[in-house]
Amino acid sequence: MDPVIVGLQDRIEEYLKQLDIPVQPLSLYEPVRYMLSLGGKRMRPVLVLLANKMFDGKTETAFPAAAGIEVFHNFTLLHDDIMDNAPLRRGKPTVHEKWNADIAILSGDAMFVKSCQLMMQSPISAMPAVMNLFLKTALEVCEGQQMDMDFEKAENVSIENYLEMIRLKTAVLLGAGLGIGAAIAGAAPSEVNHLYDLAFQLQDDILDVYGDAAKFGKQVGGDILSNKKTFLLLTAINMAKGDVQADQKYWLDYSGSDTKEKVKSMTAIYDKLNVRDVAEIKMDQLYMDALAHLDALPLTINQTRSLRDLAAMLMERES
Repeated sequence: MDPVIVGLQDRIEEYLKQLDIPVQPLSLYEPVRYMLSLGGKRMRPVLVLLANKMFDGKTETAFPAAAGIEVFHNFTLLHDDIMDNAPLRRGKPTVHEKWNADIAILSGDAMFVKSCQLMMQSPISAMPAVMNLFLKTALEVCEGQQMDMDFEKAENVSIENYLEMIRLKTAVLLGAGLGIGAAIAGAAPSEVNHLYDLAFQLQDDILDVYGDAAKFGKQVGGDILSNKKTFLLLTAINMAKGDVQADQKYWLDYSGSDTKEKVKSMTAIYDKLNVRDVAEIKMDQLYMDALAHLDALPLTINQTRSLRDLAAMLMERES
């Protein structure tokens, strides 16, 4: 990995450890510290710092916002886990499993407030741009999550609507990190907009089915068990015919207890239809669209090299 990225990961990790998180009430703040201690690659705060660095910003001024993005991201994960009834997050029990749903909801709320406080430590000159983009993104993440839940009950979901949902639910926060980092460095609004539109996210659909649970840190096959309308499932529904379509319908309607067999059988259907290949082709298209936004910036290849390396790494990640 690019040594610049590794260095920023290490620095943001240390910064997060030093955050002023109260001790009492223990049942409110202990889950916050637990959630942040679960780790991860800290890519969202790294994007804040990389974008700031690209525009020759003073990196230290971007650390509070970088931490704010990471706290907000973990808040969304905490609440998502409750709504999905997920047992694991990064290989460890989710907050609602370790404590309970009520505590998880309130601790998540505290994390959102903390993320706002951190964002407001940005330089005064950048504050309007930073807060407008952050709050716009926070609402879009909520919109994406609601769309995701609505899709669970919908009879038909188009791939176009799915891609819009995944853009709102996950990609916009990556873009916001880039835009906020650039705004703190004094980038022009048009440059901030290019960075906001740069991000993409489709990889988790594939990882949920084909990932290694030890590396992925989540219950592999969870989307299959919940009949979640992912890119893989929607593509399979569109492609399946005859016996394959009948088998798929059987497993989508399946209400038995053999969860391993359902995951195995649906994965076999995906393999037969080559839906993973279709998803990866779409990811490549989104990746090239993202790079086009990066190419539109008035920056040299050397200035954008670390971000390009990071984007390529995220395309190839296994967890």
